[in-house]
Amino acid sequence: MSRVPRRWSLAAAALAALGGPPAVVGAQQQTTEPPTTMARPFRVGEQLRYQVRYGRIPVGHATMSVVGVEDVRGRPSYHVTFAIDGGLSGLQVHDRYESWLDTATLASRRHVQEIREVRYRRSTRYEIYPEEQRYRENDEDSLRTSVALPLDEGSFVYFMRTVRVPVGQTREFHQYFKPDRNPVVIRALRRDTVEVPSGRYPTVVVRPQIPARGIFAEGGEAELWFSDDAERVLVQLKTKFAGFSLSLLLVEFRPGPP
Repeated sequence: MSRVPRRWSLAAAALAALGGPPAVVGAQQQTTEPPTTMARPFRVGEQLRYQVRYGRIPVGHATMSVVGVEDVRGRPSYHVTFAIDGGLSGLQVHDRYESWLDTATLASRRHVQEIREVRYRRSTRYEIYPEEQRYRENDEDSLRTSVALPLDEGSFVYFMRTVRVPVGQTREFHQYFKPDRNPVVIRALRRDTVEVPSGRYPTVVVRPQIPARGIFAEGGEAELWFSDDAERVLVQLKTKFAGFSLSLLLVEFRPGPP
């Protein structure tokens, strides 16, 4: 590669694999086409490690990994993980998000959340059926309505890495697996060169927005810095959350073996 005192669920932020066809200048383009023609910018074995800052204070660390390719109901799927550990003054956070993405379409087929934030505890498992546009939450008997080529919090960052929105343009997606939280909007704001613990990188700055609470909510003004190269690594993330600036800064990048 070229050189989050209120519950702060940071995990939905770095992920969200936050990533295609060409966009229209100065307009929003809607798309649900699978990005099957673009070479994947990530490989099995890839690992990224981040420092987490709340304001200017280091408060923990986060990791993103492409664990492997696993079978989910007969379909090969990338198993990706995002984990965060840290906190301030007893406000400890230990979150883990896992997603299984179809290797051909990047549609989410399974999503698991293990959230441990201060006194809040939640374990949730989603089985997602892209062909049926349905999903199941935990052990519910009935299926809920979903969308075509669904994405979840854990897959969104990886998906964003496959989408090249030209600077100054906007793209709109109706692919979040819960239909009432669509559309997801991605704006390519500018090019920037940033310095983080792992080095100095030319980047493209992207602003995602999801009509829901959390770090990618419209009022949070989240910005993500992706390396301006073939690997499109998430170098830095900044957002406003609970009145503070929350950041992830890349400490180490280990690409997967060829």
